[in-house]
Amino acid sequence: MAEKRSDRSFSLHGTALVTGASSGLGRHYAEFLARAGMDLILVARRGEELQELAAEVLQRHGRTATVLPTDLTDRAARQALPTAIADQGLTVDVLINNAGFGTQGNFADMDPDRIIREIELNCVALTDLARQFLPPMLARGYGAIVNVASTAGFQPWPTMSVYGASKAYVRSFSQALWSETRDTGVRVLSVCPGPTDTEWMANTGSPGMLPNRRSTEQVVQSTFRALNRDAMEVVDGPMNRITSIAASVVPTRVVLPIARLWAKG
Repeated sequence: MAEKRSDRSFSLHGTALVTGASSGLGRHYAEFLARAGMDLILVARRGEELQELAAEVLQRHGRTATVLPTDLTDRAARQALPTAIADQGLTVDVLINNAGFGTQGNFADMDPDRIIREIELNCVALTDLARQFLPPMLARGYGAIVNVASTAGFQPWPTMSVYGASKAYVRSFSQALWSETRDTGVRVLSVCPGPTDTEWMANTGSPGMLPNRRSTEQVVQSTFRALNRDAMEVVDGPMNRITSIAASVVPTRVVLPIARLWAKG
């Protein structure tokens, strides 16, 4: 049985750090938060795209967006973020751990360096940033961490083995933090999108896979409805919720060939 939490709504204010903010879900998270009245810290590798987004946020919503181009797979660069943020006189009130990528293909054929970078970004960077920014949130008694997982984290995923395993980690980690932060004023949410219309598909190396996709706006709206009710996890979209539930009750030997066919689209 899930632990009971406060049913009070969550007020968005202060400054939000969004990783992977240069495109896709990250960009839409940033735009939503700016509309809600938050200032932003935008993090991704592509500085030019971040600068364009910062200008749009200021023009459309009158909110300040601080741009910090960072390769989050670089541990030294990642661990320098809190100092860079503090030097700007900023405090992270909401952390959107969105940055991540996947690789499609048989594991034995994957680029070994890409595998390590995938785990570093999807798991290590997400954990590192949560550890850096959660303690100050707890000290203030206010904050939120949104970790973007995936419906791929509900079952093993042949031909996307590393990605599925990394998102299973994100789900488990987030659920544990949700419990640890009970009655602290800090909320933790695991977001599990299914196929979504972003650049992510192209970055897997198989842009045509999983053609029936949800929009980024639908995922973002699902996220903040769930955060507002202090949910532990949200699966975006009715069909994705059904398949996620099925994956948890159907024997793995049955799920594996289905997941493999689904990944091929």
